[in-house]
Amino acid sequence: MGKIIALANQKGGVGKTTTTINLAASLATLEKKVLVIDADPQANASSGLGVDIKQSECTIYECIIDRANVQDAILDTEIDSLKVISSHINLVGAEIEMLNLPNREKILKEVLTPLKKEYDYILIDCSPSLGLITINALTAADSVIIPVQAEYFALEGISKLLNTIKIIKSKLNPALEIEGFLLTMYDSRLRQANQIYDEVKRHFQELVFNTVVQRNVKLSEAPSYGVPTILYDAESTGAKNHLALAKEIINRNK
Repeated sequence: MGKIIALANQKGGVGKTTTTINLAASLATLEKKVLVIDADPQANASSGLGVDIKQSECTIYECIIDRANVQDAILDTEIDSLKVISSHINLVGAEIEMLNLPNREKILKEVLTPLKKEYDYILIDCSPSLGLITINALTAADSVIIPVQAEYFALEGISKLLNTIKIIKSKLNPALEIEGFLLTMYDSRLRQANQIYDEVKRHFQELVFNTVVQRNVKLSEAPSYGVPTILYDAESTGAKNHLALAKEIINRNK
């Protein structure tokens, strides 16, 4: 059985989508079967994996709202063992449409559970909010990766997210675990970045990944070409960081 991992942090700009795309590509490079679920209406994970959003007829929106067959939504990427279910701008209104549906927090779980047999890892890129779609993602997930930007306000908002995770664990998904905190946009030359790392490490101890994702221009260039960094520049720091993260996750889940 595969593992569903949500990448969540209601603070925007912390590197969730970048991590989702590049971790997925790295896991696939390490011969794992991987599926990315783009659960963010901005659909950046979809376009970053080369999906033309305008051409997508069946997206995660249709799977949730119209109960479309999830197999029809799975798209190929440039890496054979990496697939993606794209997002759609309609997802913005989906939360309101879902309000009248029975078991509305568990719809995504129902959609994704049958796919666990087919993939080693299913990664869900959550939107920067704690709305109903993110709650669905956390209810469907086995664990959650929390990207934390190496900057002064990094720990602000994390307590809110941890509180949400705690509520979901008690009410909707008792099996939900924290896979780990991932420090992103790390610049080792800055004293502040090192202080943040020490602080996160002090707070969350062994839950913090050993791997940190350093600031790297290739990480921000690759999505405009619709490919993960490992295909854009395999020797870049960004590609190497995510490969190290993928290995760390595989080892943790042995």
